[in-house]
Amino acid sequence: MQQKTSAAFIDSKPHYELLDGLRGVASLLVIWYHVFEGFATSPLDQRFNHGYLAVDFFFILSGFVIGYAYDDRWKKTMTVGNFFKRRLIRLHPMVVIGCVLGAISYCLQGCVTWDHTPQPLSMIMLAMLLGLFMLPVFPGAGADVRGNGEMFPLNGPCWSLFFEYIGNILYALALRRLSTRTLSIIVGVMGMGLAIFSVGNGSGYGHMGVGWTMADNNLTGGLLRLGFSLSCGLLLSRMFRPVRVRGAFWICSIILLILFAIPHVGGKAALWQNGLYDAACILFVFPALVWLAASGKTTDRASSGVCKFLGDISYPVYIIHYPFMYYFYAWVWDNGLTFSDTWPVQLLLFFGNIALAYFFLKMYDEPVRRWLSRKFLGK
Repeated sequence: MQQKTSAAFIDSKPHYELLDGLRGVASLLVIWYHVFEGFATSPLDQRFNHGYLAVDFFFILSGFVIGYAYDDRWKKTMTVGNFFKRRLIRLHPMVVIGCVLGAISYCLQGCVTWDHTPQPLSMIMLAMLLGLFMLPVFPGAGADVRGNGEMFPLNGPCWSLFFEYIGNILYALALRRLSTRTLSIIVGVMGMGLAIFSVGNGSGYGHMGVGWTMADNNLTGGLLRLGFSLSCGLLLSRMFRPVRVRGAFWICSIILLILFAIPHVGGKAALWQNGLYDAACILFVFPALVWLAASGKTTDRASSGVCKFLGDISYPVYIIHYPFMYYFYAWVWDNGLTFSDTWPVQLLLFFGNIALAYFFLKMYDEPVRRWLSRKFLGK
């Protein structure tokens, strides 16, 4: 069964319900990845270690859904300008909210860097302005107000939206025009590049959690992650033929949980092992999960409702949760707290972000997108 979701109300095609639900599951797992990040002393000892791979999964999902929704429209009703309007209407209202929440959170924390150096209000406003226009901050620049080199220091996860925007531009200007054979070659080349980067520890971190800063090889790594995953998703949408499967949503959800929760593979002397694990997940497992989930169907109203709810809150949860994580980290680190000391606050973070995401979805995001759609897209 397929139905319209909040993510799709300005488009004419129904979405795959299980893909929407799976996106929500991945977004919720990202919260737990960031919770556990507060108790890690290095990437090698973080529990729930591989949550950063959710970004690659999101990119593959995005490529699949964009290909499905738009590929057959270009010779009929779709124009480049219309496509960009639709994508901006879909994505940018919540970018604004995430940026505003990040600025408020930062000011309430005292307007200081991680080492408690005060920052001028002018630089905070500049960081906010750059965030509103999805323009990255360079490490060490005045607008790097947290002092840790994030592209978007007021709301760190916006870095993946930066690459998502690049992906939308590449799709509209080039990728959609490619034959399936040429697209297959690009997927292969990008996949080999990503594998070499990952196994060879091109990130310098011992994992593929790159792209969040403009420092070192992060831009290269981020573009490889986007280039393979988006192209792979597009290719899947062109080649997709459903297979018969029961329980696809629960199977895929459990697999994602296991993959994200597995500890760092290997040690300092064998970082290539974790790189191989990351590459295998991105190149093979995630495309298979997308194919499997797209093949499955909900069988009753309850499961349809669960998938719709998860799909609807997936993007708001992802974009608004991290300003509250900054508070959590400061509280944990300043007081030397352990994981067991803080579990009530962890649950509050988890369920509170879900509730707040739903609030912004219904009271802000959907109404704003409806107004923008009427104004700029007409009927």
